[in-house]
Amino acid sequence: SRDGGTTGRSGMHRAVHRADAGLYICRATNKHGTAVRSVVVTVEYEPSMAEPGCPAQRLWVEGTPVELVCAATGNPQPRVTCAKLEDGHHPVSMSANVTRAHAGTYQCQATNSRGSALRNITIAVEYSPATVTLHVLPSATVSRGTSFSVECRAEGLPPPTYGWVLPPAPNLRFGAGNRSVAVAGAAAANRGLYTCTASNRHGWRAGSVLVQVDESRLVLVASLGSVGAVTAVGLAAAGGYYLKSTACKKGEYNVRDAEGSSEAACLHRQRCGRAEVYGIQLTQP
Repeated sequence: SRDGGTTGRSGMHRAVHRADAGLYICRATNKHGTAVRSVVVTVEYEPSMAEPGCPAQRLWVEGTPVELVCAATGNPQPRVTCAKLEDGHHPVSMSANVTRAHAGTYQCQATNSRGSALRNITIAVEYSPATVTLHVLPSATVSRGTSFSVECRAEGLPPPTYGWVLPPAPNLRFGAGNRSVAVAGAAAANRGLYTCTASNRHGWRAGSVLVQVDESRLVLVASLGSVGAVTAVGLAAAGGYYLKSTACKKGEYNVRDAEGSSEAACLHRQRCGRAEVYGIQLTQP
């Protein structure tokens, strides 16, 4: 009988199962008495690895100790080794700390004298945001009245969320996921430090960029406008002087030319021939 259970007869033959392992009591009886002996039966079988003891999906956190445990059943007790497939099946070092390079697919193998079993495990590594970078488009120095945008990027798992510390201005618009900020019609209020913060459940990191709003173009335009006004006044004065000078010279020339003509004699008359001449006085040079 097995463990005090049902009594069986010796000489029975059937396929062995794992459940057959246990303590058996053998009792021999005849008319002169009884002999009893106990027997421990062990059933050996090849290894196996199931989901509860060896999950196929793992989540590690950067900076924590490496721990890749995979339980296997089998008799004799299997020996389990795990290696990353991309690393040429080099065993995982349990003395190291987790890095992002540990992410990937691993293969665990359980082996005993009856056989072996394989199981693949996918490991994801979570980490706090790293290397926040900011890009200003088209550049970090913009002309007044033009538009620009500041984009923020950071690696992290879970994907980070973004926050901003900005110069206070009304012409700001945030992009999808708060990953960028756009400025329409840059003004003096938009110059200053733009700081982006990326965070997840493992930490945060910030980055900054300085934006300059260049007003020299307006100053140049204003200067050119002033120069233009002064130039226009100068040209008008010069033009007037030129016209006056030329007119005087032309008038003097005409009068002098007329002095010796027959018409010049009429200049002193009140009426001369067909027309009248008024108030023209010829002077001696």
